[in-house]
Amino acid sequence: MRMLNSINDLKKINFGHSVPKHSLLLLHWFANEVDIDNNNVIWLTVDLNDGDYGSHHYGNFEGLLDQLPHEYVRYQYYTIGNLHQDTSVPLPSYVTHPRSEYAGKNEDRIIIRIREPNKEERESQRIDRVFITQHSGYRTYDPEHTYEITTNLLRQIREFSVSVGEDQSSITYLRDRYGSSYDTSVNLDNGKCVLLFCCMHFFFYFHVQLIVYNFSLFCKCGSLNIDIQG
Repeated sequence: MRMLNSINDLKKINFGHSVPKHSLLLLHWFANEVDIDNNNVIWLTVDLNDGDYGSHHYGNFEGLLDQLPHEYVRYQYYTIGNLHQDTSVPLPSYVTHPRSEYAGKNEDRIIIRIREPNKEERESQRIDRVFITQHSGYRTYDPEHTYEITTNLLRQIREFSVSVGEDQSSITYLRDRYGSSYDTSVNLDNGKCVLLFCCMHFFFYFHVQLIVYNFSLFCKCGSLNIDIQG
């Protein structure tokens, strides 16, 4: 199974063709929802036993992932992101009702492995592995397009959580923010377009507390093009 450790690794995935573009929105939401401490430990902030965010227990019956460790602590797999699942805590609207270019068929999912807390640890559940995947059938996931996500990549995705207010609403701000953090060089050997990964945008509506995000990925010859339209 391929491991994605950086934004550059994420750029190489064929989003929009072999992998749903919508999974970028789901991944971005997840990166900003979990708690990552100074030791790079990921902590769950919701109760997946209640089906929050379209989640449920995942049995791994088809052997997609490693078998759960047999230790004194308990491990469980959970899948997150079912848009059609009834829940009292739904995913945000930018994930459930995305722009048309990100709309999918409710195929993409995040799978996490949770380690139950012991007496010496905080009460929150610890996430020790994260994956993105997609359905290849009604009940099975596609092993060819399942990727493990590292803590480092989740931290990098968080860098794109740019609030756009009255003083930060220009394309220049987002482009400078993107370029200052990561390699955005363009290779145009033989006139070929290089797949460029572009960051999302979001707007904070303070009176209604609605956050809208977008996470973009497309091919552009010779320039970095960042779309911040709503």
